[in-house]
Amino acid sequence: MNIDKPNVIVFFTDQQRWDTTGVHGNPMGLTPNFDRMAVQGTHVDHSFTCQPVCGPARSCLQTGLYATTSGCYRNGIPLPENSKTLAHYFKEGGYRTGYIGKWHLASEEPVPEEERGGYDHWLASNILEFTSDAYDTVLYDNENEPVKLPGYRVDALTDAAIRYMNDQQENPFFMFLSFIEPHHQNHLDDYLAPDNYRESYTSGWIPPDLAALGGSTHQHLGGYYGMVKRLDEALGRLMDALKSLDLRDNTILLFTSDHGCHFKTRNEEYKRSCHESSIRVPTAFCGPGFNKGGPIRELVSLIDLPPTLLDAAGLPVPEKMQGKSILPLVKEERPDWPTDVFVQISETKVERVVRTHRWKYSVSAPDKDGWKDAGSDNYVEEHLYDLQSDPYELTNLIGFQSHQETARILRERLTRRMREAGEREPHIEPAPEKWSGQRKVSAEDAQS
Repeated sequence: MNIDKPNVIVFFTDQQRWDTTGVHGNPMGLTPNFDRMAVQGTHVDHSFTCQPVCGPARSCLQTGLYATTSGCYRNGIPLPENSKTLAHYFKEGGYRTGYIGKWHLASEEPVPEEERGGYDHWLASNILEFTSDAYDTVLYDNENEPVKLPGYRVDALTDAAIRYMNDQQENPFFMFLSFIEPHHQNHLDDYLAPDNYRESYTSGWIPPDLAALGGSTHQHLGGYYGMVKRLDEALGRLMDALKSLDLRDNTILLFTSDHGCHFKTRNEEYKRSCHESSIRVPTAFCGPGFNKGGPIRELVSLIDLPPTLLDAAGLPVPEKMQGKSILPLVKEERPDWPTDVFVQISETKVERVVRTHRWKYSVSAPDKDGWKDAGSDNYVEEHLYDLQSDPYELTNLIGFQSHQETARILRERLTRRMREAGEREPHIEPAPEKWSGQRKVSAEDAQS
């Protein structure tokens, strides 16, 4: 075992809400292993995706670039072959690299070697929900031969990851383990939990936004919770394997997800919206540099995770990466950290979002197609939420007379964020003014 270079593992789930976890108040007991990791390691309490859809979010995590910078602003756009990914940076640092699971950044299936992002060991599928089912897991190996793995899909991928870890005991390694769960199975539009798990979690606790808005919640939440439970059991198995292989003390483990799930309450599907249910995700680290880090209260974006992983491994962070390492936050050095996060939304619409500790503000481009257009020069205001008084975003305040100053301040913050992400400075049309009754917001409140 090389004690100079910590191993690095990313445990990546798909479409998992932050409030599925016990540390975020879910009472269903779904995530004891994640909760332990968050309490004993570093819990990123306010963690957000920068693109609530599969392919673009994955491009951001692989490259450290916003989706409009890499060009992968929607699903179906392969990662450019000249892109440098985490795999390239870790290989340059002397690491073996392995990818297991869902990729979603290639032009075809199986994924050609030149579209695998530079990973050495490959056992993956471009769109795993199309090549497999809950109990029918098919991936492709380095030679692009199909490999059928036994067991429930979460367990099949976890078994493969443990085998890879076992084979790499003497080498520093970077492994990216990418699950499809708790994403729905597309051809069924259903959440396929392991046998008997759906029944155990049906009629359980419902997050207030879903309780208020309905959607497909009553049909799907039990299966979704069952998938989250099995993922957490897989996390426990992975941590057990690290302990048994004497790798735990020299391995950095990151748990995060690409986006959340709103169960058809905000649009006609499950994501691609500005709401917390789409953009807020569970995130925690453990291992060297992160143990006993405690909770981080600052707002952290998925775009900040690639530089964090490199920084934690002692590798240089490329200047072109558009996020910031959170290690100074973990060390309580109190750097000049942003007080907002920026989100780009594509496919269903062209939308841009800024989220502060108290406020959520979004704009959309009425004359653009979310599938064809990466961005726009012209937007109109669409959403404004006061997350202090309305944490589940049930009342849209955009246009209210009482919140004109808040909207103005957030409009400026969003414009600045768009420029920093490499987008052109937009024109944003204010929403038509509405009567707001007795509501009143102070200038100080508008800044929070």
